Amino acid sequence: MKSAKRPFDPKTFLAKVGTGKTILKYRKGRIIYAQGEEADKLFYIQSGKVKVTVVSEQGKEAVVGLLETGQFFGEGCLHGQEFRVGTAKAMEECLVTSITRKAMLAALRRESRFAELFMTYLVTRSNRIEEDLIDQLFNSSEKRLARLLLLLANFGRDGKPTPIDASINQATLAEMIGTTRSRVSYFLNKFRKLGLISYNGNIEVHRSLLNAVLYEKPQLERADEPSP
Repeated sequence: MKSAKRPFDPKTFLAKVGTGKTILKYRKGRIIYAQGEEADKLFYIQSGKVKVTVVSEQGKEAVVGLLETGQFFGEGCLHGQEFRVGTAKAMEECLVTSITRKAMLAALRRESRFAELFMTYLVTRSNRIEEDLIDQLFNSSEKRLARLLLLLANFGRDGKPTPIDASINQATLAEMIGTTRSRVSYFLNKFRKLGLISYNGNIEVHRSLLNAVLYEKPQLERADEPSP
C-alpha cells in the first residue's frame, strides 16, 4: 500500500536545495546583488535582514527597503525586469534561498499553496508601498519617522514589539523618510523625553508612540520640526 503523499509546505520548499534553488549564506555587509546586474533570479530570506538601496544618476543613494525573515526580494525578474534597479546588501549574517526565474514560475503553476503565499506577500508589499507614498505626500517628517519606527518594531503583530537594532542607524532612517540626519536625531531625542521610545543604541518602541500616531496627539506636529 502506498503511503499518503505529504501536503506541500511552502516554507519547507523554500528551505531546501532543489532544482533551480540554492541556499546561500552572506556575512554582514556582503552584497547579494548590485544595481545594474542581470536579474535572473529572486530571493527568500530564511534568517537575517537585508537592505535595498538605489543610487540615482547624480550619485545620491536612497534606502528603499529593509527586509527581514520570511520576505522575498528581487521578484522583478518575474515580470520582465532584465537588470536590477537597486542593490541588496546583508545587514547582518543572512541565510537566503536563491530561486531561478524558471524554477519560481514552475512552482507557482504547480503548487497552489505556494502561489497563495507569494500572492499574499505581493499584496502586502503593494499596500505598504501605497501607504508609504501617502505618508510622504501628506505627513510631516516627524510623523513619518514615528510610523517607520512602528513598522520596524513589528508593532501590531503577534507578540511583543521587537527592538530596532543599531544597524538601522539615524542616517538610514533619514534616507527612508526623506529628511536629514539632524532632524531624525532631534525627533528621536524628543520621542525619548516624551516616553514614546527608549533609546540606548537599540530603539525600543512603546505603545504610547502608536497612540500618538493613531489619535493625532499634539506631540507630533509639523510646527515642532527644526529648520533644515
